[in-house]
Amino acid sequence: MQAMGRKTCLILGGARSGKSSHGEKLARQAAGNLHYVATAEALDAEMDARIAHHKAARGAGWQTHETPLDLLACLEGLARSERPVVLVDCLTLWVTNLILRDMDIGGEGDRLAGFVADSPYPLFLVANEVGLGIVPDNALARKFRDEAGLLNQKVAAAADEVVFMAAGLPMTMKPTS
Repeated sequence: MQAMGRKTCLILGGARSGKSSHGEKLARQAAGNLHYVATAEALDAEMDARIAHHKAARGAGWQTHETPLDLLACLEGLARSERPVVLVDCLTLWVTNLILRDMDIGGEGDRLAGFVADSPYPLFLVANEVGLGIVPDNALARKFRDEAGLLNQKVAAAADEVVFMAAGLPMTMKPTS
């Protein structure tokens, strides 16, 4: 079990709410070897710059695993690592990747939630809360919003703790018991 009683934690929030930095902080508080599971793909220069910024902000001490699609296989593989502490950033980009490849998002989400519920190591997952805005005006955007929201619900139910970030401030929504 981790410092402060955390085992699995979902960190939700809007864009630039402090989700990633809070997840990194929580992971550093846990005893173990830090693993950063990145789901983003650098498909253009702007995204490449965002990824570089995240790596620089994170600093040394993290082993990075770039996993845009097969998240569960990566997480299962990390169970064989010595004392892993894992941060997944982010589930929302993972949903995007699955949608763009017409993969079974519901099935992948069920599998991920099952892993989160029984994670053999401290696990922190970052995701955007995308359902607080207006209803999107096209079918693809609505599908994305709906799939991201459903995944967040599944992972939140499976996690020991859920934190919502706003303006860099964490608000605990689901405490550890």
